[in-house]
Amino acid sequence: MKRDEGAAWSIFGYLLSGLLFWGGAGYFLDRWLNTRYFLLGGLLLGAGAAIYLIWLRFGRE
Repeated sequence: MKRDEGAAWSIFGYLLSGLLFWGGAGYFLDRWLNTRYFLLGGLLLGAGAAIYLIWLRFGRE
């Protein structure tokens, strides 16, 4: 039971950190370049990278 709880928090952490890091990078690129599409691209990239890392860690058993 304790291991499953730790895995859930790890998955949540991967998703949150991917969205915050890449979404933040996209946000600052949008501000710097005066555009409106890097934030969306960063959020999609962050979510995709996080799902890939989750699959590498938990899905290949």
